[in-house]
Amino acid sequence: MKLPARTFKPACTLALCVAGAAGLSAAWAQDAPVADFSAGPPSGRYVFASWTPKGLPELMRGDGAGEKVNIVGHLFLPAAGAPDKVPAVVLVHGSGGIYSAMLDFWPKQFNAAGIAVLSVDSFGPRGVQSTAEDQSQVPFAADTADAFAALRLLATHPRIDPTRIAIMGFSRGGINTWRTAVERIIASQKLPGGLRFAAHIPTYSGGCTGLFRLQVKPGVFSRSPMLWLHGDADDYTPMGPCQDYAERIGKAGTPVEFVRIEGARHKFDMDEQRRITVRGAQRSKDDCPVEMDIDSFASFDRNTGQRLQGDALREVLKNCSATGASVEGNRAARDTAAQAALGFLRRVFAR
Repeated sequence: MKLPARTFKPACTLALCVAGAAGLSAAWAQDAPVADFSAGPPSGRYVFASWTPKGLPELMRGDGAGEKVNIVGHLFLPAAGAPDKVPAVVLVHGSGGIYSAMLDFWPKQFNAAGIAVLSVDSFGPRGVQSTAEDQSQVPFAADTADAFAALRLLATHPRIDPTRIAIMGFSRGGINTWRTAVERIIASQKLPGGLRFAAHIPTYSGGCTGLFRLQVKPGVFSRSPMLWLHGDADDYTPMGPCQDYAERIGKAGTPVEFVRIEGARHKFDMDEQRRITVRGAQRSKDDCPVEMDIDSFASFDRNTGQRLQGDALREVLKNCSATGASVEGNRAARDTAAQAALGFLRRVFAR
């Protein structure tokens, strides 16, 4: 299957981002969080509790002892008349923050197929609009904590089937999407009643090279099916490393499908149809050989198997980073991706 890919663009100048982010975090602070969805609330915007682990080790302690934060989820339920229990998808954004397709295009596609949606905003409540040029503003582990908080919340809704909740993430959110399939991370979250995501859809995912990439061995990833959606013209998170990563995950025992979208650039699902250059966007080079062992958190060169630490690791990482990329919306690519995602979820949810 074929589509165009894109990358993202900070929505503001530095000064406006700072001012806007301060206003966002103040606005979120005024909203009372919901403890659960057991009362069966309708579609709408809801604030709920999460936390901000600084990294994977803290996240995997699973105690939620880090900084507490209330995040925002936009709930979209299918029209009345759907079955009593419907499947659902948690949508997680990338470095540009929540954007229009997560509040319009994707919910409409999924709702029309009888699938509920919870679109999560991890940045606004933390006073951040974009991390495109500074990923340290929000720890990546916080994205994963938010995803599991969203899963817990959705599973309490009387209209949602808790055994049929998938996750779909875009760019930075793609990292979050496949991280939530890692068995050790899942186990560390102590989810009630064996709760976990039923399927994972990394979309123009980041993290396929560099320190985020995990060593793939049998048992690292769960058996929940994965669908990877990626454009072959993506210069922000190039497709090749993600295709290689997906293939390795599949060979280790996870059911994996990979949809190559011809001509697509990064963020192909955004509304803006012109190509935008993001000169300051931080990215990893597609030939970066570093990967991490989830059991020891040690880094290795995946080409040689050599452990990397100290000066040797720093030397390799010096050549792994670059700046500058492009994003471009493409309606045909977006439609193709939606068809692929819907077909995949129909198969998964029918099991």
